[in-house]
This record gives sequence, structure tokens and C-alpha cells, in this order.
Amino acid sequence: MKTKIKQLIELEIEAIRNIPIDGVIEQAIAILNERVHEKGGKLVISGMGKAGQIGMNIATTLSSTGTPAVFIHPSEAQHGDLGLVQTNDTLLLISNSGKTREVLEFNTLVKQLHDGIPIIALTGRKESPLSNLADITLHTGNPEEICPLGLTPTTSTTVMTVVGDVLVVSMMEKIGFNKSDYAKRHHSGYLGKKAKENE
Repeated sequence: MKTKIKQLIELEIEAIRNIPIDGVIEQAIAILNERVHEKGGKLVISGMGKAGQIGMNIATTLSSTGTPAVFIHPSEAQHGDLGLVQTNDTLLLISNSGKTREVLEFNTLVKQLHDGIPIIALTGRKESPLSNLADITLHTGNPEEICPLGLTPTTSTTVMTVVGDVLVVSMMEKIGFNKSDYAKRHHSGYLGKKAKENE
């Protein structure tokens, strides 16, 4: 059993190592810096299922580190939440297959409301409907799932999380986000206490 567990961990590590480093993340950082920090917009993230859960984590982590972001569930968007989207926002749409119907519909609805909003895709498939409509695509490398059925989101969500973490840290560095800035956004709990140390 220990050998099997080690093999699974190694497969996850290998998937992370194979995330393409192709310069696209830098393009995403430039777009977010302009749209959010220069023009006062925000990043709007959407995705279904497990990808949506990853998107929610990215949104909350970006917001807590100085880059305003919100998560909108694509189904809830069709029942009024679309109203959160504003002219200077940017979309980050997440789908491992790049074919998730609700995510593609979300893009269509946003374009009807505010045409011209930049679209960043986070997906496992470069050639997909989502990639085709996006301005830039953050590609995860499309690793095989470690699930014995090859179906359950496992490795795919790992690499999505890592790409999200790279985006967060890169934005922190881009805007010069420091410990004092962090403390202003974390007033309670362990992290809040740590951020206020030595102030």
C-alpha cells in the first residue's frame, strides 16, 4: 500500500512539473494589472463542479492578497448574479475539458452585457471551444487523472490549483503587496495575528 501511495504522489508531482511555462502567465498578469489595478475593475472567475471549487479558492486568495476577485457560479449567473460583472472586469473561465456548457454560456451572457471584456481560459485542452473564445489560455498540461477510472478530477484539479497559486503570487509581486497590506485584510485569526507581528 505504501508503494502505491508513493506512486500516486509521484504522478501528481510529475503532472505539476509538466505544466507548460510558455509566457502566457505573464500576459495574464499584465491584463489583470491594467484592468484591476489601473482601471479599477476586478477579476470575475467562473467554473462548474470541481473546477468551480478551484475557481472560488483562486478568487478568495487573490482578494485577500490585494487583487479584487469574485466567483460567480455559471448557473447562478443566469438568475441575476450576472449583474456583478462591470465594464472594466476580466473573466477567468475554468474548465478542464474546455467544453463545459454552462461556462461557455456564461461567456455569451457576459458578452451581451459588456462586449470587449478580456477572457482568460484555464483549461487542460488548448484546442477546445473555451480556448477558441479566450484572449489567452493558461494550459495545465492536460495530465491523466490518477483516478483508476480515469474520470474523477484528481490530477487535473491539482495542476489547476498550482496555476492559480502562481497567478496569486505573481500578482502579489507585480503590485508590491506587503505584510502591512496583508494585515489590513486579515483582522482576525491566526493569519491576522501573524501579519500584525512586528508592525
